[in-house]
Amino acid sequence: MKKYLFVCMVIILSLFAADYLYFYNGDYYIPNRDEITCFTGADSQNLYIDKGEGPEKFEIKGVNLGLGKPGYFATDKAVTKEEYLRWFGQIQDLGSNLIRVYTVAHPDFYEAFYEYNKDNPEPLYLIQGVWVDDYLLNSVYSAFDKEFYEPFYEECKDVVDIVHGRKKIREKGRIFPVNYKFDISPWVYAYILGVEWESDIVAFTNESEHQSDQYEGKYLYTEDASNFEIFLAAIGDRTIEYETEKYGVQRTLAFANWTTTDPFEYDENIQLAAEKYAEIDVDNIIAKDSFEGGMFASYHVYPYYPELLSYEDDSNVEDNQYLEYLTRLNRHHNIPVVITEFGVSSSRGKASYEQNRQLGRDQGGMSETGQGEALISMYNDIKKSGSAGGIVFIWQDEWFKRTWNTMSNVDLSVTAFWSDYQTNEQYFGLLSFDPGKEESICYVDGDRSDWKEDAPVIEKDGYGLYMRYDEKFIYFMVEKEGMDITKDRLYLPIDTTPKSGSLTSSNLKISMTEPADFVVEINGKNNSRIWVQERYDTATAVYGDKFKKYFNPYVNKPEKESGQFNKVNLPLSEFDYYYKGSKIDFSDFSYSDSDSYYSLEQYYETGKLTYGNANPSADDFNSLADFCTGDGFVEIKIPWQLLNFADPTTMRIHDDYYECYGVEYIKIDSMNVGAGDGKTEILMEPFKLKGLGKEPEYHERLKESYYILKDYWTSE
Repeated sequence: MKKYLFVCMVIILSLFAADYLYFYNGDYYIPNRDEITCFTGADSQNLYIDKGEGPEKFEIKGVNLGLGKPGYFATDKAVTKEEYLRWFGQIQDLGSNLIRVYTVAHPDFYEAFYEYNKDNPEPLYLIQGVWVDDYLLNSVYSAFDKEFYEPFYEECKDVVDIVHGRKKIREKGRIFPVNYKFDISPWVYAYILGVEWESDIVAFTNESEHQSDQYEGKYLYTEDASNFEIFLAAIGDRTIEYETEKYGVQRTLAFANWTTTDPFEYDENIQLAAEKYAEIDVDNIIAKDSFEGGMFASYHVYPYYPELLSYEDDSNVEDNQYLEYLTRLNRHHNIPVVITEFGVSSSRGKASYEQNRQLGRDQGGMSETGQGEALISMYNDIKKSGSAGGIVFIWQDEWFKRTWNTMSNVDLSVTAFWSDYQTNEQYFGLLSFDPGKEESICYVDGDRSDWKEDAPVIEKDGYGLYMRYDEKFIYFMVEKEGMDITKDRLYLPIDTTPKSGSLTSSNLKISMTEPADFVVEINGKNNSRIWVQERYDTATAVYGDKFKKYFNPYVNKPEKESGQFNKVNLPLSEFDYYYKGSKIDFSDFSYSDSDSYYSLEQYYETGKLTYGNANPSADDFNSLADFCTGDGFVEIKIPWQLLNFADPTTMRIHDDYYECYGVEYIKIDSMNVGAGDGKTEILMEPFKLKGLGKEPEYHERLKESYYILKDYWTSE
């Protein structure tokens, strides 16, 4: 019996030891490795891939893949294996040959990727990123600090083991480790190490460290490199060494970069204005012959950010500044350039114009059709510039995302549970998540059938007002026999907050039975908009100095009962000052002159309403349409944030800005609404509200942009 127990104990300990050596111990190397295999490569301009018949040129047509879906943040890693498998097929049908993930995904991703590719004669390839979390990035001064350097290298080692299916990770809050056991390495084209580096850590590393010698590693070395570039070279070299010696494999390598830390030097005043005060030049990191995978220069480049893209010396800059910038990158580098992020958002809200206004590839405010056309235009620029390919940002819309010009307006802790159409960062995807299990509860398309089971909220003076809402919109339908919006004005006053509001509007010349905070004015197809009472105007309260120089709304507070209603605006630029000597064209904007700079007061009217058919199944579908008419009725949809809802999951709205000195929240359970032509006092009645909760209903829909890009990529 004792011998039996002893044998059992030995077997158990042996299994634990084998498990540890296989999945945990990073120093355990496979012995007797005779040769190094590598199926990827790069020369000075092109990327290559060997699919079994020798190296062939590889042009990247990629799609970045996020980790989030409605109801979850990206850190939850909640996307399932079944969802990944479906998405992989749709991505490959798009004409894409590669996906990129920024960080380690859930094991379901790697299992799905293995299952999708293992019997696929035309596999989908992967670029695996190595992420640096914000806390780590912002908690040190130098990249050489041991609190930063070693954790980053350990993350690189983990990534190598994960793609080879040999890693278990113990995560916080979990009893059992997460097991990565599927070897996807035959389809991993490259690693991209790092993130969009903040200029401060690059600058601090360069100034605070004293690296007397350049780096000389087994596979990489540096020439004329800055301290930060030496840091990257050391991390990259050690990562290559780890994979080479443990697995006998190499693959292509890149370091993440973007325009804010590009290798170019600008006029000092431009750098100050655009906060561009650090450079990373990966040409100073050179691959030795012992590294067969080669390197490429990875850049995230968008046509609207930063403004320094406009500061060029080329005489053709006005034709296409985006193309000119990409061309400069390719002229500069002696390795292939890949634009690993490019894209535009199909959001309603906008955050910036393209530097070249004629091309219209803005940061938001684009229809799905416009998004698709812009992606083709940008990919053509990428090819013309000599780049080795591009990766679209991003596959799926991301409800949890935030944007600088709307993030103060919402509760960021619950953004994953509702769809904020005003926040452009949420709508870069080719795949939309629309509210409703199979279809939305309402489509603004001039078809009354959506409302046939509904009772009116209010009936007065021949008007009937109906309402609905979901995770994205509040819907209105107003009917009146013979109503014609090309001839008749229609006003919908809305009272949300008990803190302010007006019974009359001095500029609209209407009166209401309840103090309204907003008025929706339908005045023809091209001149309809939302008005907000000046006391409840978020843009003025949060960004007042952007709309009027040296203006402080908290010094001259609007009256609670003010009858002045303002247009609803959003700021379009974080940058206040621009050097006068640049070639930036200010002719479209209001500015004031000082000794050295222009102060740009840039914004747009986001409350302007667009007429059209918002039903995705319609031939004339316009994803940006806000209202549509039928015979004697009009349908309207308003995004939650446009009515100052910070959190529809619990129906919390903005409190009084001037009592709270900023954006705070109060909860409501109803809103007063009405409809009329304004010739007589408009009756308003309550409409009950119930929080949406944190289990959103949604269904997937491939956007118009998907099909437009598909036609382009599959026809090449």
